[in-house]
Amino acid sequence: MGSLQTSANLSCLCVSVRGGVQGFSTVVRQVGFNSWLLQGRIRSRKIQSLCVRSSFNNAGGSSSSEEKGLLLGAERDSSGSVVGFQLIPHSVTGDATIVESHDIVADDRDDLSEDAEQKEKPPTKLTFNIIFVTAEAAPYSKTGGLGDVCGSLPVALASRGHRVMVVSPRYLNGGPSDEKYANTVDLDVRATIHCFGGPQEVAFYHEYRAGVDWVFVDHPSYRRPGTPYGDIYGAFGDNQFRFTLLCHAACEAPLILPLGGFTYGEKCLFLANDWHAALVPLLLAAKYRPYGVYKDARSIVLIHNIAHQGVEPAATYHNLGLPPEWYGALEWIFPTWARAHALDTGETVNVLKGAVAIADRILTVSQGYSWEITTPEGGYGLHELLSSRKSVLNGITNGIDVSDWNPSTDEHTASHYSIRDLSGKVKCKTALQKELGLPIRPDCPLIGFIGRLDYQKGVDIILSAIPELMQDDVQFVMLGSGEKQYEDWMRHTENLFKDKFRGWVGFNVPVSHRITAGCDILLMPSRFEPCGLNQLYAMRYGTIPVVHSTGGLRDTVKDFNPYAQEGEGEGTGWTFSPLSREKLLDTLKVAISTYIEHKSSWEGLMKRGMERDYSWENAAIQYEQVFEWAFIDPPYVR
Repeated sequence: MGSLQTSANLSCLCVSVRGGVQGFSTVVRQVGFNSWLLQGRIRSRKIQSLCVRSSFNNAGGSSSSEEKGLLLGAERDSSGSVVGFQLIPHSVTGDATIVESHDIVADDRDDLSEDAEQKEKPPTKLTFNIIFVTAEAAPYSKTGGLGDVCGSLPVALASRGHRVMVVSPRYLNGGPSDEKYANTVDLDVRATIHCFGGPQEVAFYHEYRAGVDWVFVDHPSYRRPGTPYGDIYGAFGDNQFRFTLLCHAACEAPLILPLGGFTYGEKCLFLANDWHAALVPLLLAAKYRPYGVYKDARSIVLIHNIAHQGVEPAATYHNLGLPPEWYGALEWIFPTWARAHALDTGETVNVLKGAVAIADRILTVSQGYSWEITTPEGGYGLHELLSSRKSVLNGITNGIDVSDWNPSTDEHTASHYSIRDLSGKVKCKTALQKELGLPIRPDCPLIGFIGRLDYQKGVDIILSAIPELMQDDVQFVMLGSGEKQYEDWMRHTENLFKDKFRGWVGFNVPVSHRITAGCDILLMPSRFEPCGLNQLYAMRYGTIPVVHSTGGLRDTVKDFNPYAQEGEGEGTGWTFSPLSREKLLDTLKVAISTYIEHKSSWEGLMKRGMERDYSWENAAIQYEQVFEWAFIDPPYVR
């Protein structure tokens, strides 16, 4: 960061801070300051702050000092209440001492040197203590979009000044993936949790990374081969136990873990992700608030996929560690047609249903999905309850990791390109054709599919459309794994159309990047898609999405209109509905003809997609608004 050359009205306190760099940085992050503030600006306002001068011992043992431009303080409104914080740090080494107090007259100039193209981040109005509770968080654990969200969104929120903790299980399976926890440290704090008929002891591991406190709950039930949810034999039979432990431990963590010397305390915002964490809002209301604990906390349930709700037999309710009188909040009765046999009463407990009924607010991963789950077709039985809580139901589209998915720097692609120079995309296409053994034809439309091979992703619709599509002058590549029937079909189709079709069974991250960069069109005929990420990756890489008009796909892909804006066109791709073989083929043929016959329109499509803001920063700002709403009213259940 350049030298500080701006003026402001500052009132500085005289305080001595000792203990070196580590001690100082620990204090800073306790009040929610993180790396984003390195890029902060000082405007015309009053800031009560700390001005730090650091001294250090050099190799010869002598002491020297140097003025460091570090300002740490609370921004107050006219009544004197703290409304935010500011920090403009330089590196600090050794012992730091505040030596003087002074005032500087403010004006509205911003003379901080920075890159001219860098965007100024919208200011954070309020800062919160945020607790993410999740079954997975990348890069530590990931099976899909849930891991991506809980690995990226906390970092984006922390960069905006919030204090953020992520609580997730410490999965150990005895393989190479265990190395992901190599930098975690045992906090030497144990918690005894009363559930499932007796006391259960859990430990906590911690890593402070990217401005976030990553906390991992350790218990023998998390140490086994397989995914977070199951192995080759199916889902683990004790998943209800494993995620009940997670929820109880997550509620204890802000109270007992001295992270950086300070606990998060009771005034927290809990973000419970999917059914695995859905017990958290219920515990706050039933276990803690009756005893005056967490009376100022709030909870938000974030639904990534409502098809999974954590439904178990009613007899398991007493295992959850909730008072008996709360059974009605989780009670769930299956309709007669869905019961296993005539003597089945259909009585179950549904933890996601309980969270929807109790949480202060409800979020989904796209606006379209927030509407779909209120319909009988998309709500999986919870549509009436969700409709009754529409006033607190919102959808926010996920962001993507724009540093990892960046065509101008992607280490996995054959050539780099950008919105200003698209020439590298053709090189990526020819390199992909060569890698897959397809004829190298830069002008032939190359269509791609990346995803699970299952019913949700509409693979059966692709299967039915391929024979007719292969009659056109196109090439098609699919990457994915899933149901064996679709994997076998991909291999068979590759043999039938050797010069036009390639199927890669399995999943490979570098290959997914190369397909995204090398294809002209990305096809996503998902039956439902809460958000979807591949269409966002595609547009960032100038690859045009053709998607079924559902959920997050409908939200993020704007239909191409060549006649809009005085003939310059608008839109970033094509959506189609209903989901059928005929409609998919019709839409693909429109896209193919546009690619072949209207190059200028196609380039406009590419550039409009590439220039959109896909960052988590944009999503984080929207999350902040919902956080503020959550604290406007008292807790929904007191």
